[in-house]
Amino acid sequence: MTGDTTRDGGGANTDAAKAVNTDADLSRRLSRLDQELGQRRAADARDKAADADPEAGPSPLARGFRLSAEFVAGVGAGAILGWLLDRVLGSSPWGMIVLLMLGFCAGIYNVLRAAGHLRSGTGPSA
Repeated sequence: MTGDTTRDGGGANTDAAKAVNTDADLSRRLSRLDQELGQRRAADARDKAADADPEAGPSPLARGFRLSAEFVAGVGAGAILGWLLDRVLGSSPWGMIVLLMLGFCAGIYNVLRAAGHLRSGTGPSA
């Protein structure tokens, strides 16, 4: 009987040791899972922030109106200044032609700048 009680007692001790090892193992696995979930949630948050960025800007219609207004303003300003220059200096078509062409170039430059195709710094974009 002594051998049987020792075996039962030993079996109880190994069950307790397995339970302790299982709890420690589960605790490690749970902390590792928590870290992985935290990393994935952070990555998902970054992805959502990157996806939400284009939606935060103006609608395509508003962007189109802005770009067309930039172009028309450049051409219109060149035409008005050319007309005024012709009236003051009496050089009938030449002031209007030259400044209208400069206004056209300024309008294209403003559209490219507003669309984000040109950098805000000096020099050509590379």
